[in-house]
Amino acid sequence: MRPLHQRYTLYSERNDTYIFVPEGEAQSLTIHRSSGDITLNSPKYTVPYAAQRSQKVIYGILGLISLTLSEYVIIITGRTLQGQLMGHDIYRATEFDILPLASVSAYVPPHPVEAHLLGLVRSHLNGGNFLFSYTWDLTRRLQVQWDSQETDAGKAFWEVVDDRFFWNRHLQTKLIDQAASNPHAAYGSFILPIMYGTFDLRPTFLHGRHMYLALISRRSRFRAGTRYFRRGIDQNGHVANFNETEQILLVEGQTTPGSVRINDDNFATKLSFVQIRGSVPVFWSEINTLRYKPDLQIMDLQQTDNAMYTHFTSLMDVYGRQYLVNLVNQKGYEKPVKEAYERFVAQLDLPDVKYQYFDFHAECKNMRWDRISVLIDKLKDDLDKEGLINNDEPAPKKMQTGTVRTNCMDNLDRTNVVQAAVAKYILNQQLRALGILSADDGVDDYEVFSKEFREMWADHADNIAKAYGGSGALKSDFTRTNKRTKMGALEDGYKSVMRYLKNNFFDGARQDGFDLVTGTWVPRKNPSSALFLITDPRPLIMRSMPAIASFSLFMICAGLTLPRTSDYSLVYYFLLWFSLFSMAIVFILVHGIDYVSWPRLNPPTDIIYYSGPGYRSGQHGKGLNGKSEPSWKKAKWLSAGGRRTKSLVEEVELGTVKKRLD
Repeated sequence: MRPLHQRYTLYSERNDTYIFVPEGEAQSLTIHRSSGDITLNSPKYTVPYAAQRSQKVIYGILGLISLTLSEYVIIITGRTLQGQLMGHDIYRATEFDILPLASVSAYVPPHPVEAHLLGLVRSHLNGGNFLFSYTWDLTRRLQVQWDSQETDAGKAFWEVVDDRFFWNRHLQTKLIDQAASNPHAAYGSFILPIMYGTFDLRPTFLHGRHMYLALISRRSRFRAGTRYFRRGIDQNGHVANFNETEQILLVEGQTTPGSVRINDDNFATKLSFVQIRGSVPVFWSEINTLRYKPDLQIMDLQQTDNAMYTHFTSLMDVYGRQYLVNLVNQKGYEKPVKEAYERFVAQLDLPDVKYQYFDFHAECKNMRWDRISVLIDKLKDDLDKEGLINNDEPAPKKMQTGTVRTNCMDNLDRTNVVQAAVAKYILNQQLRALGILSADDGVDDYEVFSKEFREMWADHADNIAKAYGGSGALKSDFTRTNKRTKMGALEDGYKSVMRYLKNNFFDGARQDGFDLVTGTWVPRKNPSSALFLITDPRPLIMRSMPAIASFSLFMICAGLTLPRTSDYSLVYYFLLWFSLFSMAIVFILVHGIDYVSWPRLNPPTDIIYYSGPGYRSGQHGKGLNGKSEPSWKKAKWLSAGGRRTKSLVEEVELGTVKKRLD
């Protein structure tokens, strides 16, 4: 593949241009601020004498984003080295800068709407885990890179990356268009693909063999978002919280005592195993109402068969056979999701899709986490068919021809535990196949090696859970220690509370950040068309209730400090403020939907008030009669400037995503 530029010096010429000059003798790139045009300068081009040089080192161009007043160039100004995989440096982007093209300030914008949108972009960039490499394609698993090594020669990075995991694809649209229309020019060397995911690499040693154990997770940019605002499937077959996880084991060749170790990028054997996770592929959602358990809703749409068929066939095209592991409870609140999933899987009856149900909570109750071995026993005949790549031979000794797709409700906690168990089984089989472990030995018999494996998977689980659910993973104590503990259960209680608070009161803005950066919502070139972002259309009584509850609680606490020897009784004082506090809390709970932090760019109004066939567990938070619409549903900002080509109901039924276009 063509190399990427790794460092730039940035020059700005008055308010006319930004000039990115790579290290070495490479051609520089100019972005014209007035027109937004991007041009590749000739090899003989010299930076104008009057151009001002930036003091910051630029490590990559993330792309360009268009907001209501200006386009902005997003650049990477800070990075940390995460590790070196097979001789290739893997970095995490840590600092960013935003450069306006128009004559506006990116830090003090002249309009509050522009300030709000810039805040969403910054929050998204600072809250994500963005990984990249200049010399190795981090978006594609090892087996795919081996398969395509001949066809990749001479191509630019952006041409070969996995489009699902090319997180800044929308931001790079202009540069990609330039590169595609000028295939012989060097535009591709400026296009740096960024992946949202995790990377961990640990050296280890077992039975005289030096090894590296790596774990990479790749998050799909399609149907991306937060826990309750992205569920299920869309009509294109994309599911929420889709992650590909690759476990890589790099093993040295056998050495004699006193011999010199080989270089870290030269291994006798490279082994890879891939698993995937994703939301239950039916049209469903959970509607926040301020209750701990949201209202579960399943939309029984005609498009479900086609959407699920598209989803599974695309997975089979990429990964081969699909082994579906469903961990959703078969009783209580989660039961309708399990039944809907199984009904549509049975209707499709695809030959290369094998379904396996495991009642995680029932099997592992009373902290019997060893019972996960029951699931592994059911899967092992299929798992034994997968997973070894040997670099010493002209062709791989064994290719992975299928993958395990695991899901629970969130695809976080139960899924993490099961994926770690499957990965450990595969690792045992791989080490036995190489002769490093005997048939009777396992990873758990070697504490140092086992601890590295457990810590790696626990950290991976926490990172995925934070990105989607807002807190670290539950049940991670089992992943870290191989046993469930009471302290772990207490930590899970704390994490559950944090998830509740973030999912109800903070995730709306986070979802807006996802939609803005990935291009799911595109703003108009007019800040007045997006005033809904900075206004609160709720009536005064609705907005005043949290203030009344807070002030009443303050007065109750203040009353506790009053002396009990006063001439008047405090009974009526406390009765007044307790009454006001209780009335405010009851009002808030009855109208709970109005107090949830909903996404504003793509509000899920018609999912909340869906009235077609399907299932709904309750009608909470919608007022006394359970039918009243929230004030924000009636607000003008839902109409996309007053012009609509189809109703939101149509959009929900088709599973499409609403966009505002320039």
